[in-house]
Amino acid sequence: MIQDIQPRKLRNEYDPNVKVSDEDFVFIFNDLGVLNKINKAGNRIFPRYKEITKEEGFNNDAENYIYLFKIDDEKYFLYDEPFSELDISGGLLKEYAFTSVRDVRYDKDVSREEFFALSTAVHLNHWYTANRYCGHCGSHTVKDTKERALKCTNCGNIIYPKICPAVIVGVTNKDKILITKYARGFAHYALVAGFTEIGETLEETVQREVMEETGLLVKNIRYYKSQPWGVADDLLAGFYCDVCGDDNIKMDENELKLAEWYKREDIILQPDDYSLTNEMMQEFKEGRDH
Repeated sequence: MIQDIQPRKLRNEYDPNVKVSDEDFVFIFNDLGVLNKINKAGNRIFPRYKEITKEEGFNNDAENYIYLFKIDDEKYFLYDEPFSELDISGGLLKEYAFTSVRDVRYDKDVSREEFFALSTAVHLNHWYTANRYCGHCGSHTVKDTKERALKCTNCGNIIYPKICPAVIVGVTNKDKILITKYARGFAHYALVAGFTEIGETLEETVQREVMEETGLLVKNIRYYKSQPWGVADDLLAGFYCDVCGDDNIKMDENELKLAEWYKREDIILQPDDYSLTNEMMQEFKEGRDH
């Protein structure tokens, strides 16, 4: 899955004293995606701070670069100002361009650790961008000096990064599993999925989402594995369960365009092995029942 980058390791401890230096990677986002380029070896890479400092249009004050995390000893930062292509004088854009995160994901020359770094940076960028102002009083927020948090300059409200729990559900029916396709967005085969509501356990989310999307009752709910999925601010929890009683599917056409029972040999996997959904489909396809 996306987080399986061993022997390399994500080191996400927050340290406000880490300052950006020449060799550090910098993520720069706008509405089009993330700034990157294809190098001479054909690999997609992100800019380093030493390249950005050569450009007019950037505020190169170190305070405008937020330390995000390390992968081993490589440091990653976020450029912390609203940004558009027009902010660049032209030099950097001769080599770099903005690419959607989805297109980066499906680029075969992007390594797993690079996309994991990007996915985690997307999650943090969503949070920093959405909380420039306090939700209580509307005043500006500033970065806390002790922990990964934002603090209101007026009322003192503390805002922590948002993580949205969601479930991925493999509903089994003897030698078959329930395969879906979403009505919009992601085009590949998937499983039932959905966000946990307030006051709800993960197991109750499994029952509710399966009922809402397919009209099926389930039993024997069992946990499989979890996964961070930063591009949607999620923490995914995977569960298998068994259909209970009637296996006639009543598909919610607002959510899905396909919901059918598939035998193991008929399962079509996703084009990469990054997602928990794909791993759960593969586990069932290869007979490793859970």
